[in-house]
Amino acid sequence: MNITDVISIQELISESLKTSLTYNEYRALVFELAKKGETTGHEKTEALVNYTMLNDRRMKRWDKTVKISEENEIALKDIESRQTWLVITESWCGDAAHIMPVLNKLATLNSKIEYKVVLRDENEDLMNQFLTNGSKSIPKLLIIDNETKNVIDTYGPRPSEATDMVEAYKEEYGKLTPEFKEDLQRWYNKDKGLTTQNDIIKILKEHN
Repeated sequence: MNITDVISIQELISESLKTSLTYNEYRALVFELAKKGETTGHEKTEALVNYTMLNDRRMKRWDKTVKISEENEIALKDIESRQTWLVITESWCGDAAHIMPVLNKLATLNSKIEYKVVLRDENEDLMNQFLTNGSKSIPKLLIIDNETKNVIDTYGPRPSEATDMVEAYKEEYGKLTPEFKEDLQRWYNKDKGLTTQNDIIKILKEHN
């Protein structure tokens, strides 16, 4: 990556942050969209509207029930660098509904971490810099060092164990079936955000 690329990405992030939402603002947005039968994103379909409504309920539940382990809480409070956690997402994204409340609980444990949210379809140039295997997969978390403005790491679109499940299933069956997606939801419910916590703490320790 040359210096022009670095400057370009930093500028894209800076512009996106100007219109970013706090997590609470994002939650309020999803709540209003669900109430009105609407959704974020360029594509407006009944299915995506239904996912937005479902995700509002999921996030409401996780906001109340996610628990950060004592070990992870201690590790997070040891982070000394000021960071911005910028999540690229859309209201209809099922994985985001499980991951974002966990990230929020982690971010609230350290005042040096600022948690922000932007919508993918409104920030296409930024999204294109952080593709997953060539795809605009979300959610995508950018961990930004506030001093250097550099992206020190990224995370997403799924926790490590869920990613392994998806890749193994795709390798065997070619694509994800509705039955597998139900299994994945059950995994999220059973995991209770622990894998996401552990993944994030591992990343932060590598850069601390």
